[in-house]
Amino acid sequence: MTQVQVLSPREVPLGGPRSMTVRRTLPHRDRSFIGAWCFVDHYGPDDVAATGGMDVPPHPHTGLQTVSWLFEGEVEHRDSGGAHAMVRPGEVNLMTSGRGIAHSEVSTPSTTALHGVQLWVVLPESDRGLEREFQHHTAPLVRLGDGVEGRVFIGSLAGHTSPITTRTPLLGAEVTLAEGATWTIAADAAYEHGLLIDSGKVTFNGSVLERGDLGIVDAGLTELTVVAAEPTRVVLLGGTPYDEAIVMWWNFIGRDHDEIVAFRDEWQSRSERFGEVDGYAGRLSWLPAPELPGGRLRNRTRHGRMS
Repeated sequence: MTQVQVLSPREVPLGGPRSMTVRRTLPHRDRSFIGAWCFVDHYGPDDVAATGGMDVPPHPHTGLQTVSWLFEGEVEHRDSGGAHAMVRPGEVNLMTSGRGIAHSEVSTPSTTALHGVQLWVVLPESDRGLEREFQHHTAPLVRLGDGVEGRVFIGSLAGHTSPITTRTPLLGAEVTLAEGATWTIAADAAYEHGLLIDSGKVTFNGSVLERGDLGIVDAGLTELTVVAAEPTRVVLLGGTPYDEAIVMWWNFIGRDHDEIVAFRDEWQSRSERFGEVDGYAGRLSWLPAPELPGGRLRNRTRHGRMS
């Protein structure tokens, strides 16, 4: 079997003071991307009565697209492009920051459990100055094999295609497998692929993955195999290799240290680059940027940070 790179999650606080905790697998010191997917946060199921849920004040982004996908709960999204929408299970929301956007994310009062993934896609150099944009799609539940069904929210899989537009070829799907099910995936050989385990336990191309693990295989394969040891839910990600070097810090993606410093300065000064989020009534009017670390921020490439 082709070698599977297995990344284990680390716990990270999200959203400043009174933050919720997420499990992060990308970026990782040994891997920066799966295609142009550059950020994978996995959270829940959280009891909102105990955790307080999600309340992320207006915060900035540059050079990326955010992809919000829920398994349980509901989150209210507002952004400076004028979009106001709900994130619900089975419905994908994709926000394009382009040169700059701000948005807030708040779990709704009716939400008792919060459970999902937050994903980022890095925009290529040619597209990182795009206008702000928001896309929404309800992904239908489809049969993918015996004991296997799923929702294709980005790209195409097994004859099912999402209408969401991306700037590089990508795949994103939520898939559930019954205990003992074997899923053989006809893969695009041009794509790298990653399998995030939300619940259960699988063998992915010969490697065992458990809850929270992200298993990654490089491009060149025309077939992938997933065997479920128990009832399992996974998120399958894919895309053509992303070969540009970037700098990721906080909520910004840039091309060098100085650009990130400039983005931070503009956010702190409430520059028109990011606009204003209307209607957010949470705990802060905006989320200040943290202090920059000492030294210069290093570039990332496909297989980790550059020295």
